Amino acid sequence: MNLWLIDLPWWGYILVTLGLTHVTIASVTIFLHRAQAHRALDLHSVPSHFFRFWLWMTTGIITKEWAAIHRKHHARCETPEDPHSPQILGLSKVLREGAELYQAEAKNSETLEKFGSGTPDDWLERNIYRHNNYGVGLMLVINILLFGPIGLTIWAIQMIWIPVNAAGIINGVGHYWGYRNFAADDASTNIVPWGIFIGGEELHNNHHAYASSAKLSSRWYEFDIGWAYIRMLESFRLARVKKIAPQVKFDWAKTKCDLDTLHAVITHRFEVMSRYARLLKRAYKEEFVKLSVVHHQHGHEPLMLDRIRHWLHLDASTLEDTERQALAKALQHSARLQTLYELKQELTKVWARSSASQEQLLKDLEDWCHRAEQSGIQALEEFSRRLRCYKMA
Repeated sequence: MNLWLIDLPWWGYILVTLGLTHVTIASVTIFLHRAQAHRALDLHSVPSHFFRFWLWMTTGIITKEWAAIHRKHHARCETPEDPHSPQILGLSKVLREGAELYQAEAKNSETLEKFGSGTPDDWLERNIYRHNNYGVGLMLVINILLFGPIGLTIWAIQMIWIPVNAAGIINGVGHYWGYRNFAADDASTNIVPWGIFIGGEELHNNHHAYASSAKLSSRWYEFDIGWAYIRMLESFRLARVKKIAPQVKFDWAKTKCDLDTLHAVITHRFEVMSRYARLLKRAYKEEFVKLSVVHHQHGHEPLMLDRIRHWLHLDASTLEDTERQALAKALQHSARLQTLYELKQELTKVWARSSASQEQLLKDLEDWCHRAEQSGIQALEEFSRRLRCYKMA
């Protein structure tokens, strides 16, 4: 006779483990990430307390620490102050030591003080949940009582699930490899378009473009299971969504920029720059064929072309002086490529000049469109005509 309560076939234990870890993932993405760190939704006390209790048992995460570290990541993204940037620390380190990086930053009182405001500070948080070792110990006891010796294995998987998937994969791969819908001011990527395994967090580039959005999917083919759960909670009045990413709208009758166009372009600036890069990709490719011939004639290394291609997609202010000089020298051999690059830099100034009046910014945008349409570059002309049609939803 078994001393534990539940006896399952081997595949039953796998399903139980996947189910338990998925609840943990849902708790992280809905409660910690979207509700606490970004205030994208308000949760009723019932699911809020459930998520806190569950995370206490399955991760030992303290809400204030997690929210503060994540907020700092957004505020200092891809800089030496970023707690876990693979662009700074290397992908291997973030993948292997993601949990250690989190724990090290959690000891930084300045981070907690500056970025941890607004998180739960009730009696439970101060007297129960702050003792995170008690929670994970309780989970171990429950697992063994329910499943016997195999419960220890289930518990071990539960304990590594968030360090591997969140601290490692999302913080590492999600800033290193994947596709990008938006030209966000960082290296964030969407790992895959189907956010199921990690609760929707796979759509990391979408999140960095609109961090305060409760919905992480953006394109029609993307799926965010965390958003599906939020909608279910909403239907039972257990959640209230405060904000989602704005949808791009167009008024195809427009032929001139107005204030509505300006507001829409600034709001959707990451989408605008992403579309700019896609529309001009063919033009870049054609010019690089010519540039490679000139480059070869001057005896430069082939690797320099790869660097130039990379520099073209960056803001000029982020380049080192030597990089800026090398790029300027290369662009001397292609007037078309130089025009594309200069207009790209000038377009970003429309939303970078925060001190300018709306009227001045509108004039700058209209002047930019006029220059683009007079450039003689078809892709640029098409982009400009489309840009004039942006409107607020």
